[in-house]
Amino acid sequence: MKNDTDKFADGLLRWIKDLLTSLGINPHAVEQLDGVIYLLLILTIAFFIGKAVHGILVYFVNKIRKYRNVTILDILIERKVIRKIARLIPPLIIISLLPFAFENDPRFLNIAQKITWIYFIIVFLIAINTMLSAVGETVIHKNQALRDRPMKGVIQIVQVFFIFMAAIVIISVLVNKSPTNLLTGLGAFAALLLLIFRDSILGFVAGVLLAENDMIHIGDWIEMPSNGVNGIVMDITLNTVKVQNFDNTIVTIPPYSLISGSFTNWRGMVESGGRRIMRSYTIETGTIQECTPEFLEEMKKFDILQDYITRKQQEQAEGKVVNTDNPNGLVNGTIETNLGLFRAYMTLYLQKHPFINRDLLLMVRTLPPNDNGIPLQIYCFSANKNWPSYESIQSEIMEHFVAVLPEFGLYAFQNASSRDDINSAIIEGEGNITERISQISGVPWHTLRSVSQGTSKNTAASDAPASSDTQDEKPAASPASSSRNEGTTASQDKGPATSQDKRPATSQNDPKSPT
Repeated sequence: MKNDTDKFADGLLRWIKDLLTSLGINPHAVEQLDGVIYLLLILTIAFFIGKAVHGILVYFVNKIRKYRNVTILDILIERKVIRKIARLIPPLIIISLLPFAFENDPRFLNIAQKITWIYFIIVFLIAINTMLSAVGETVIHKNQALRDRPMKGVIQIVQVFFIFMAAIVIISVLVNKSPTNLLTGLGAFAALLLLIFRDSILGFVAGVLLAENDMIHIGDWIEMPSNGVNGIVMDITLNTVKVQNFDNTIVTIPPYSLISGSFTNWRGMVESGGRRIMRSYTIETGTIQECTPEFLEEMKKFDILQDYITRKQQEQAEGKVVNTDNPNGLVNGTIETNLGLFRAYMTLYLQKHPFINRDLLLMVRTLPPNDNGIPLQIYCFSANKNWPSYESIQSEIMEHFVAVLPEFGLYAFQNASSRDDINSAIIEGEGNITERISQISGVPWHTLRSVSQGTSKNTAASDAPASSDTQDEKPAASPASSSRNEGTTASQDKGPATSQDKRPATSQNDPKSPT
């Protein structure tokens, strides 16, 4: 008993023959044309049914989307998955009705069947790979944990597997061999396959390792100088990792390079409570001195140092000198040297800074000395991890660092330049030193203020006697003034003094003055 498909094919074929006969075509021509017309007719019917099924499915899916928000349906429509699935219907209809078109020509029937099966396999492969992409995108969209994983590479691995299996089946259809036999003899082509799929195999291995060890996520900031990478990961696939550098250039690297080489992933910093600040200035060793009581009193002008210095002095008076891990909770530092006091000041300053994370490591330390002096390093973490904000906070701290150094009698090392040579020549030149200092450029003024004031006094005192025409009528200089003007040396150069010179100078109106 014939099944429904055979009945339909027989009925369609008889109808075509009757139609051709009714048109007056001779029986011989009818035998030649009925198969061709039948083939064209079943192709038209098959693709029409496929189009109708696609339209019906899209209609019902849009009806569901109108009343319910289903992510998978949105993605199916967006990626045209339903259209690709509907394309599976025509080859299935053609395969079932095709034998009746070539009943008298098995050779053409065989060729037509192979073409139809290959078309079906290709359409099926496209549909299944599109479906995998849609499902993967839906799962990643709904699962936050998977969103940062390289799931796209995993999906591509599965897609490559289907492509490989489809290629085997297509070859088996062309050569009329079982796919199992082809897979059995595939070992002979292993070397060739390894050469062809080398990048895909390496990408597969790298993708598994990256996902298993949680080494990289989409959105991570990675740095790989060997490949010119310093930016944000945008996409991870089977064969490439796409990174957008901070200069907006796009760099693509093979995933295997992340396994075979080394790279820096800043995700730990992003997920932590702060971004590290580690900067230093080199202090000139000649400016490091012991702290005198007067100096400590002067340093109490800094509010954050008042309590620290007072309590350290009390501990010192009690014979308790603990500078590290102080039991009273004082920061690490000393009042023995100006550098130790400055370390304590900067530590207190950082602890009170509103944008420094005090829960993470914070310290001010000296590094091993070098030819230029002793490096003093700040080590702390900015609570704000945004790049521009972080740089602003870091700059503010280092600017304050170098600005307050001279208040502690400390100076940062800086290589000499031509300006320093010019300033040195001005200082050592002739003329009034006050005028010479006013010409100096780029030297901290307070470093020369005391020298300028002291020298100005000496210059004024030494110039006064030389400019007076009535020097003998004026009172003698005081001992302090004489010492500043080197009066003793001058007297020795002039020879022994007379008795008149030894008398104290008095006013003419003085009643006790000799006549």
